[in-house]
Amino acid sequence: MKVLLGINGGDDSLRALEQTVSRAAEAGDDLTVAIVDDPRAEGSVDDIETEVDRVLDAEGIGAEIRHVDGDAGSELVTIAESEGFDRIALGGGTTSPMGKIQLGATAEFVLLNSHVTVSLVR
Repeated sequence: MKVLLGINGGDDSLRALEQTVSRAAEAGDDLTVAIVDDPRAEGSVDDIETEVDRVLDAEGIGAEIRHVDGDAGSELVTIAESEGFDRIALGGGTTSPMGKIQLGATAEFVLLNSHVTVSLVR
């Protein structure tokens, strides 16, 4: 399976990184990691790339790493659809005090606009 993982350095996206890389190692998925430059996220794009490299090395797999500029949701959907990805993986957001999932703007856009299967990793 050809998987596009979008991450921005937030806690939920770093959990998605670990789980998606682990699954890719087990299943033999072709993984591409798209690092989104999000000014609200903690850490720089370089810090995120260092973490991606660490997780990939720990699982012993290789993956293409890309940097995504512009509107993250739109860019992820465009990449996935134009390059034949089977799945987009994203961090799954947070849970409200009432137990409802709260999605970030990027995850919401991807879920509502992608014709490719989307996995929210929690």
